Amino acid sequence: MNTHFRDTRKIDPSKGMRLGDGNLNDNDRIEIGPTLLAYQEWEEAGLALPDLERMREFRWTRLTQHIVERDWGGLLMFDPLNIRYATDSTNMQLWNTHNPFRAVLLCADGYMVIWDYKNSPFLSKFNPLVREQRSGADLFYFDRGDRIDVAADVFATQVRELIAEHGGSNSRIGVDKIMIHGLRALEAQGFEVMPGEECTEKSRSIKGTDEILAMRAACFSCEAAVLEMENFARLNVPNGGTSEDDIWAVLHAENIRRGGEWIETRLLASGQRTNPWFQECGPRITQNNEIISFDTDLVGAYGICCDISRSWWIGDEAPRQDMIDAMKHGHEHIMTNMEMLKPGISINELSARTHVLHDKFQAQKYGCLMHGVGLCDEWPLVAYPGKHVDGAFDYELQPGMTLCVEALVGEVGGDFSIKLEDQVLITEDGYENLTKYPFDAALMGGS
Repeated sequence: MNTHFRDTRKIDPSKGMRLGDGNLNDNDRIEIGPTLLAYQEWEEAGLALPDLERMREFRWTRLTQHIVERDWGGLLMFDPLNIRYATDSTNMQLWNTHNPFRAVLLCADGYMVIWDYKNSPFLSKFNPLVREQRSGADLFYFDRGDRIDVAADVFATQVRELIAEHGGSNSRIGVDKIMIHGLRALEAQGFEVMPGEECTEKSRSIKGTDEILAMRAACFSCEAAVLEMENFARLNVPNGGTSEDDIWAVLHAENIRRGGEWIETRLLASGQRTNPWFQECGPRITQNNEIISFDTDLVGAYGICCDISRSWWIGDEAPRQDMIDAMKHGHEHIMTNMEMLKPGISINELSARTHVLHDKFQAQKYGCLMHGVGLCDEWPLVAYPGKHVDGAFDYELQPGMTLCVEALVGEVGGDFSIKLEDQVLITEDGYENLTKYPFDAALMGGS
């Protein structure tokens, strides 16, 4: 009886108490994570899984080192993605982006405290690096009304006491994003508030071995979800009655089925609505013999962002030659730019040496050549030469960075746009393209 009860609570009774990534093999585990479907697909694909405890320690160590290097007493984080990076815990992430009720303080000696929703302090208990769970960081008007100042003073006092105990007499503290009453309360406690976002972005920019394994797994699941979306579109679009929203909903559903978390945008459009780009998906009924373009912007398994773009031709006729030419030009753009990637190359050099799009595509080219990626779109950004700002990104690529290489190809007043994007790892001697999803054969000039 007892053995049977234990087995029914497990995700896979054959795997023991822990799964391959260190997650509890328990249907009732608290920490958010991959589903049985994801684990099965990864196993069939022969993917190595991350060691989550080792990944969490790598991130914690890296953040602490950045704090010490800047001579701060600690780093106070409100951004949900920085909190995820520091603690690997989540709590209503999207709601938290506009109602900031969580905070994490990482002190210079590595002591880490989380302020969470008052009824859910248990959500980070699985991670022993989080030494305390508290509440009271909710400094937004909806929750505190006209007495935010009182709550902010209480919170700031706690921060001062923790820094005094674990950061010494250092009154310099990094803060990423904070409500204005919180900032004023910290300054009233004698803190010199430093720009913490610079610290967190640079810390997150280099991925450790286990983060890279997590990204490989997340990208595999993302592409499995994209394939389901493509199959749905190719089956249903020629028959009519399928909207852009119907197609996009498949990606959402398949992401969640594998333990993914959310999608940051609604960037899927069909036909004329692909030009100009950045029209988000809606009720338009997609038509046979049209282009569908999309950008996943998907936060998947392990909270890892999988940011790829593709354009598909769906129909029983061949695409026009101008569409094929644009597709090939976009493909050449990202592949040529990708070949520049290696450790030691400067971001300035990447911008200056970019593959140049045809004049007819210049006005509507994408907002950047490349950007970092991890838990979301991250630092650094590689701008096109005309948007490059001297001094903004005077850095070189390093092994362990992950970048998305982009292209948007469409003419002003045109009736289509091609959107392409691959996710790339900087290795010790060059790069590895983590994106395996094929480019549309018809648009590439094939059958």
